[in-house]
Amino acid sequence: MTEFSHILCPVDFSDASRHAVGHAIAVASWYGSRLTALHVLRRGVVFEPPILFAERGAVDALPADRQQVWTSLNGWIEPALARGITADARIDEGIPADCILQCARVLPADLVVIGTHGRGAIERLVLGSVAERVLRHAPCPVLTVPPRAATASTLPFKRLLCPVDFSQPSLEALRVALSLAEESDAELTLLHAIDWPDDETFLVETFESLDMRRQLEVQTAERLDALVPDEARVFSRPATKVVVGRAHDAIVASAADLAADLIVIGVHGRNQLDLTLFGSTTHQVVRRASCPVLTIRSKQ
Repeated sequence: MTEFSHILCPVDFSDASRHAVGHAIAVASWYGSRLTALHVLRRGVVFEPPILFAERGAVDALPADRQQVWTSLNGWIEPALARGITADARIDEGIPADCILQCARVLPADLVVIGTHGRGAIERLVLGSVAERVLRHAPCPVLTVPPRAATASTLPFKRLLCPVDFSQPSLEALRVALSLAEESDAELTLLHAIDWPDDETFLVETFESLDMRRQLEVQTAERLDALVPDEARVFSRPATKVVVGRAHDAIVASAADLAADLIVIGVHGRNQLDLTLFGSTTHQVVRRASCPVLTIRSKQ
């Protein structure tokens, strides 16, 4: 059974961050989770000739600064408290990504909910350095939430999309997706993308390739359907979808076609290649999707 006992939500007081807090509160209410809102004060700068600007180093933020942040941060968690959720606010100082990751380990957090940048031409390639590092190194699942203006998703989630390539990470993601579908009374679609080469790649007749492809699509749909437990068919109304194409393109396009409120996707573990590429499919989906993406890293 999926359990999100403690949720960590970094807050930088942006609109994207407020949208992320809304999602964190929703998930916390479904699972009876504790919610921690964290704001990281960046180290300030001082004028120090001949070096024009230098880090303030170990000097803490002024008491007045901390008090103002503390008041604002507590205001952001009031909606959670009003819903009976156990919530607290924390302030740290340093490099934001490092502080978030350290807090996630110390709590320990079962889920990090973090806002991302918009989806303009440049932002499509840059999630933001903080979200990027948290995604790569978090010790738990991460829910990335686009700004309110960049997404049509709604709360509670009503349409979930879970890409499945039959690997262990994707099966773990499916387990979480089924749990979320039950909690949110949502429709769940299992998606598999077949990366079918061009017919010219094989020295066969076109009709033979098409026949093979159709047969593979039917077999894959049946395999997907077999992954859904009987009890889940009552609450999640699961559907299967098999498409042909590159996985990340298929996932993003299917999410748009289905007007998905959430994509739940698995990513492989922490070898050196993963830390560099973060899994090409997952990385592309998180950057390009217009709805929130819940990333489940394999425990292997």
